Amino acid sequence: MSMASSQPKQMFGEPISLVGPTAADLESTAELEKLLHEAGLYESPEESALREEVLRDLQAIVDRWVKQLAFQHGYPDAMVEEANALLVPFGSYRLGVHGRGSDIDALVVGPSYADRDYDFFVVLAGALAETEAVTQLQPVPGAHVPVMKLRFRGVQVDLVYANVDLAVVPRDLDLGDRSLLRGVDGVTARSLNGVRVAAEILRLVPDAAAFRTTLRCVKHWAKARGVYSNVSGFLGGVAWAVLVARVCQLYPNAAPSMLVPRFFKVLAQWRWPAPVMLRDIEHDAELGLPVWDARRNPRDRAHLMPVITPAYPCMNCTYNVSPATQRVIWEQIQAGDAACREIAATAGRGWEALFRPFQFFGAHKSYLQVDATVAGGEDELREWKGWVESRLRQLVAKVERDTYGELLCHQNPHAYDAEPHGLHCTSSFFVGLSKPQQQQQPPPGQQPQFDLRATTEEFLQDVYTYGFWRPGLEVAVKHVRRKDLPPYVMQKIRSPNNSHELKRKRGGDDGSSSSSPSLSSSSPSSGEDDSGRRPIRRAKVHAT
Repeated sequence: MSMASSQPKQMFGEPISLVGPTAADLESTAELEKLLHEAGLYESPEESALREEVLRDLQAIVDRWVKQLAFQHGYPDAMVEEANALLVPFGSYRLGVHGRGSDIDALVVGPSYADRDYDFFVVLAGALAETEAVTQLQPVPGAHVPVMKLRFRGVQVDLVYANVDLAVVPRDLDLGDRSLLRGVDGVTARSLNGVRVAAEILRLVPDAAAFRTTLRCVKHWAKARGVYSNVSGFLGGVAWAVLVARVCQLYPNAAPSMLVPRFFKVLAQWRWPAPVMLRDIEHDAELGLPVWDARRNPRDRAHLMPVITPAYPCMNCTYNVSPATQRVIWEQIQAGDAACREIAATAGRGWEALFRPFQFFGAHKSYLQVDATVAGGEDELREWKGWVESRLRQLVAKVERDTYGELLCHQNPHAYDAEPHGLHCTSSFFVGLSKPQQQQQPPPGQQPQFDLRATTEEFLQDVYTYGFWRPGLEVAVKHVRRKDLPPYVMQKIRSPNNSHELKRKRGGDDGSSSSSPSLSSSSPSSGEDDSGRRPIRRAKVHAT
């Protein structure tokens, strides 16, 4: 499978500096790489071999799937014998920055007669469900990029699908050929874009090795600081990769120990919403696919932190960013910049300080706790909590809207699972609440009160629009204080790796609000009628 580009492309802008590394920079880079290895960010040869085996076995499965479809469509035996699909990795695996426990994102490219809705999400899903090596199979056909999630021999794999206008898919099909996009719909274009973007990023960076090490550092930092999650409105892997690639372009001869501090310095000074791009935006009148371009599209001007993918049709991979998550990202980038300045003062030593985890439960005193509960076991919980998680950024937006910015939200992208009781399982999400730093503190005993019952009710009804809702899928929202966190959360954050999580800051300097929102809580068990339909505005009210 070739990824040669069919059209010449040019890098966007000019470098800031062509200076290369000194001996001290190379020594600091070695220290940085040692830290990454010690943190387990590189997989073992045995794990690499397992991934390759998983991809080979999945390739055989999708080939058999297409041959079966060709036979069912009545194609001649010779064409049935030739029938196949491509399985093309992208994401962190394709970029070469995957590590222990990383998932594999892969694109399945099928022939014209194999559709997505039935052939991929029903027929292929059925074949995978009958495969002994496959567990936790979860088709998500309604996602922005429809995906089939599964574990294959314990390795997490996310499959997306695109069919091309060919009866037989050549093994050496050039997915960089723009003509493949002729006549495709938006979902297919987005599905193909993952592979195309990864190839373009690697082509546009001046030094792939320096890019990979720097990206590993930035991803490690972003996860430690709680800003790595596209679904939560932070930035996902593609966005961080484009941002790192841009800094590599600006400093093409720099070593990773130089690129990491410059990454934070550049982004700390970036004038959003100016877009981050690796090359000029291209339009193609013949293909006519939607292209992100704030100069032409008024809707694109509303995006807060546009990070633009480099392959046609270019897209903004940070469209989920909200004012709340932008504020958190900016705060963490500022903290990263400050940490890098301190490291520079010690001659490039002490990189551990940059990757120190953000203590979410030590930074806030007051939270919204969102519980996703099911009655059908862990597989059902995985499905339901994924949907609830995808709606949480709407809750954050609604709270800040309805309190006119007087109550700020900080969403924790991590879920906390309670111990299952039979098939009854619960997973909890938390949103930290605080007042703006510049807001004048009210006199003692006169803390502001926020009535969020209507706000949370609106959120709950939004969650219950889930197309596959059924009795047993429940969600509840309540206000909790730090001292009242549930035991399964306390147990996790009191583990050795989170020993400082609950340490309070002196003098209330965390800016947290001690106000008490009044909330609503809802579940089908409390609002469901005798027909088993989802609840409609029948929420319990809990004063806190």
